[in-house]
Amino acid sequence: MTINKKFEGTKLTASIIGRLDTTTTPQADAELKDGIDNVTELVIDFRQVDYISSAGLRLLLSLQKIMNKQGSMKVTNVNETVKEIFEVTGFSDILTVE
Repeated sequence: MTINKKFEGTKLTASIIGRLDTTTTPQADAELKDGIDNVTELVIDFRQVDYISSAGLRLLLSLQKIMNKQGSMKVTNVNETVKEIFEVTGFSDILTVE
């Protein structure tokens, strides 16, 4: 798994490549939360994410809680498989998914 981060002022766009599972989520947690203190808009690009486990869902929930206090967060370019996981787990009601 790889994360490409792009800062534009107080906006952070993080593009995730690979799977968000039990093995990769700790690395993603560290990378995504590093430097997030001054971010008011977080965009997580799922264009190249083909799988997310419960560990990845917990990370998204944790990031959403942080961003609720600082600004906004959205998950973009979600494929049908991941979108279905969001819907079944109720995360589509918690997250802004575009």
